[in-house]
Amino acid sequence: MGASHSREGLELSDDSDYDDDEESTKTESEEQYEDAADDHASTRTPPVSSKTLDEVDSKLKALKLKYGSAETPSNLKNAVRLYLHVGGNTPKAKWITSQKLAYYEFVKTLKIDGDDEDDDYELSSREGFWVLNVGKKIRAKVSTDMQLKMFGDQRRVDFVDKGVWALKFFVDDEYRSFISKFQDCLFENVYGMEATEANKVKIYGKEFVGWLRPEESDDAMWEDADSGVWKGSGKSPMTPVRDSQDLLEEFEEAATGGGIQSLALGALDNSFLVNDSGVQVVKNFSHGIHGKGVYVKFDEKDKRGSSTPKKALLMRGETNMMLMSPFKEGKPRSTGLHQLDIETGKIVTEWKFEKDGTDITMKDITNDTKGSQLDPSESTFLGLDDNRLCQWDMRDKKGIVQTLANTSSPVLHWTQGHQFSRGTNFQCFATTGDGSIVVGSLDGKIRLYSKTSMRQAKTAFPGLGSPITHVDVTYDGKWILGTTDTYLILICSLFTDKDGKTKTGFTGRMGNKIPAPRLLKLTPVDAHMAGANNKFHGGHFSWVTESGKQERHLVAAVGKFSVIWNFQQVKDSAHRCYQNQQGLKSCYCYKIVPKDESVVESRFMHDKYAVSDSPEAPLVVATPMKVTSISMSGKKRGLGTS
Repeated sequence: MGASHSREGLELSDDSDYDDDEESTKTESEEQYEDAADDHASTRTPPVSSKTLDEVDSKLKALKLKYGSAETPSNLKNAVRLYLHVGGNTPKAKWITSQKLAYYEFVKTLKIDGDDEDDDYELSSREGFWVLNVGKKIRAKVSTDMQLKMFGDQRRVDFVDKGVWALKFFVDDEYRSFISKFQDCLFENVYGMEATEANKVKIYGKEFVGWLRPEESDDAMWEDADSGVWKGSGKSPMTPVRDSQDLLEEFEEAATGGGIQSLALGALDNSFLVNDSGVQVVKNFSHGIHGKGVYVKFDEKDKRGSSTPKKALLMRGETNMMLMSPFKEGKPRSTGLHQLDIETGKIVTEWKFEKDGTDITMKDITNDTKGSQLDPSESTFLGLDDNRLCQWDMRDKKGIVQTLANTSSPVLHWTQGHQFSRGTNFQCFATTGDGSIVVGSLDGKIRLYSKTSMRQAKTAFPGLGSPITHVDVTYDGKWILGTTDTYLILICSLFTDKDGKTKTGFTGRMGNKIPAPRLLKLTPVDAHMAGANNKFHGGHFSWVTESGKQERHLVAAVGKFSVIWNFQQVKDSAHRCYQNQQGLKSCYCYKIVPKDESVVESRFMHDKYAVSDSPEAPLVVATPMKVTSISMSGKKRGLGTS
């Protein structure tokens, strides 16, 4: 087990790969990939030349015979070499030359497949979308789904389009021109307006100049946040890291009942695996979690016709669990939840969401603070819907918790919150150690609310165009992690106020020097290898509930992979990943834990389970039928009690 062994970072050869007879000695794999690519290719010659690509290639070969070498074409405009990656992540992985000379173009169109005569029509910024054509082999919509990765020192970009491809440019100016045009087309495809300076300011806001022009961003806060601890040397590799503390130890076991839907990690003795028929209780150890033989099965009357619980929230010193199910299958919202008493194994209460005598729905629930599930007296939690952010209280006005013995479900007490008129499109939320709230939205915006007010956000970070599907925040509130389908976005919330004091965006307005975010991405090869369901979900920091402790890692699931980043490395401005990049800094240094099934959830256990010889608490990876615990320690230990 361990990290991905992608070969995508290898430099492309400009020597032995370009023999005259190469076209006639293509491998079977190369021919298969070319056939697949042609199914969706453009059949029109790019406007850079009146000749067909075959004619151009023939002439270059003739010139080579006459003058000895024609590795660099005389017409460099839009000219590239096209490569195809074969072999996946196996030791036999390699790049093969797909086309020695090709021409690219960005075209605005109404459709990807079919006749591309539509490309000839003049379309406004609000009509159609931009696609990238490369010869007859590539026709891809410009989007983050392409997972475009830059190699500035090689004048090269890699991307995904029903396979993994690389373009290599002949001169620096052409490479930089391509990147600028790609980013402008991406902006227009996302926001429906031209990528002018005025339109970018309209989207991002004047305060976010670092997001608009990352090269002008002040990265001082990224460095100051840890007072120089773990500062990097800038020598880290551009390909996934293989450091000395590898993922060396794991064990897995089948889940009772199967079909794991969610994972509820405990910081005390137990953790919990939830499926459609019940909850499996497992024991926490310093080397991970495994079963203790207890399984709480839902009675049919307890389920009350609801579907599989999609959210499990531990409360009251981890003796109770709130289970929230969608109102109907396929619907993300719920009209209420079930309260499970873990000690008795019984559903003790079925709660309804209600405000001013009217039933309402909730999309998500979470604890009041990062560590409040450990509080035995906890009776409140937070709720979120499209345009609602509120706190619920399980006590009635007399402080008595109602039970299922009543003829109707008891109503949760709305203690505080705000129902916004429209347009917020909240999707997910999380809390800090002091109860401040971060909320992610459908439009990609991330809002920060103080612990004292849910009515108005103290800070609202602009979206990058992709919906935020999950959000997490460090215990101290300094760092925010948003999850989108194709990347994670890491935001620093620190700023210096007019009095010179360092604060977070939860407590005040951040001004006009907000640091640019950093993006965490997969390489195109790994994104392609993650499987059909290759969308990021559930990005988390490692778990601490003590002031002064700093989270060490970040983890997210994508397809059949769990992906782990070193937090300190991501923050290091001298990190090699960030060199020769244009636009927002993107980090590609990570470790991959591959599984045989799609990953349901990946989470680090509580920091208390990190032992002296380990840099981190164990990682728990749940797939539908199995749960795996992975130690980051280099020292082998048995499976005994911690």
